Amino acid sequence: MQQGANFIRKLPVPMDIKKEFPLSAKVSEIKESRVEEIRAILDGRDNRLMLIIGPCSADREDSVMDYIYRLVPLQEQVKDKLLIVPRIYTNKPRTNGAGYKGMLHQPDPSKKPDMLEGIIAIRRLHTRAVEETGFVCADEMLYPENYRYLSDILGYVAVGARSVENQQHRLVASGIEVPVGMKNPTGGDLSVMMNSIYAAQGDHTFLYRGWEVETYGNPYAHAIMRGYVNEKGHSRPNYHYEDLAELHDLYTEKGIKNPACVVDCNHANSNKQYQEQVRIAKEVLHSKRHSNDTNRLVKGLMIESYIEDGNQKVSECVYGKSITDACLGWEKTERLVLDLAGLL
Repeated sequence: MQQGANFIRKLPVPMDIKKEFPLSAKVSEIKESRVEEIRAILDGRDNRLMLIIGPCSADREDSVMDYIYRLVPLQEQVKDKLLIVPRIYTNKPRTNGAGYKGMLHQPDPSKKPDMLEGIIAIRRLHTRAVEETGFVCADEMLYPENYRYLSDILGYVAVGARSVENQQHRLVASGIEVPVGMKNPTGGDLSVMMNSIYAAQGDHTFLYRGWEVETYGNPYAHAIMRGYVNEKGHSRPNYHYEDLAELHDLYTEKGIKNPACVVDCNHANSNKQYQEQVRIAKEVLHSKRHSNDTNRLVKGLMIESYIEDGNQKVSECVYGKSITDACLGWEKTERLVLDLAGLL
């Protein structure tokens, strides 16, 4: 029986990947412009609501691009009320380590993992999204050491519920130049999330990719409320009015700059009942209308959405249907986005 680790091959460093797959001046310009729009929403200069929306995990380039193309005319219809940021989540955290871990691992879900092909595939997909649709996209920073492969192309970064207490995630987030959302941990302790935001907004010196690195702090680090799981293993939401009021008070007590929150309408908030995202999103808007403090705090929503409703096993191969968490299908998504714009 084999033990230990097998070092398969040394992968190119991010600088080499960026040289081999460079961005055009047009793409870099679009990226900077869109990121500034996101910053303006988070710091209150822009009153629109940010909508981070897309598949639970990016699995196939063709269907993900198809989905993002569908968002283009929808964004035009709601541009005065909503800023759409597509989700291209290329790393998928797994609670027990089993299952599809995302395009970075397997650019083709039906084949064995190939990390080099994965790095190339995720860079190509994110670049295509900006170049062909004008959207900059969101991704999760599951592996802090891999962030640099996409650092010049991402518009928004999320730190997941299982990573938010990790020191490396917090310190790397402090050196990221785009907004970073910190999810509350799976156990629901908001103090963990608040400490993570505080750390990410601060300056640090630490070890990263073999370098001694100095960071200057990310003033756009903020909260993502995604619900939690209690000691009995039951999902519990934290998107209600009272939860958002508590978060507002925590920000005030901590004295954190740019208090902001994105509400994740799926995961434990919906008990993974993906169709509940419609109701939850609308309830959050009602809470915003009810309180000026909540209105100023809540800057965005996160929706898991794809072309087809629900989810499937990898072996089923239904085009545009999630192979991880269940997602809202396109027809319901389009109706929800238009409804949200009408309520703002």
